[in-house]
Amino acid sequence: MVFDKELDARGLGCPLPILKTKKSLADMASGQVLKIICTDSGSMKDMQAFANQTGNVLLSSTEEKGEYAFLMQKK
Repeated sequence: MVFDKELDARGLGCPLPILKTKKSLADMASGQVLKIICTDSGSMKDMQAFANQTGNVLLSSTEEKGEYAFLMQKK
């Protein structure tokens, strides 16, 4: 999938991936897509909760070899 901006949050523990995601989304226009890559195992549930709380859309979430990738569309 095409994305507009990428955030590399590898090596960061909770809550830093969420905080950096929030900051990155703030600089984006409505409808744009942010790709987030992180290694925090709790990020799978954290990103879904963040999307639910903020109204942003979590388009996809995948895990491969200890890395988690998310595509989130700004509301």
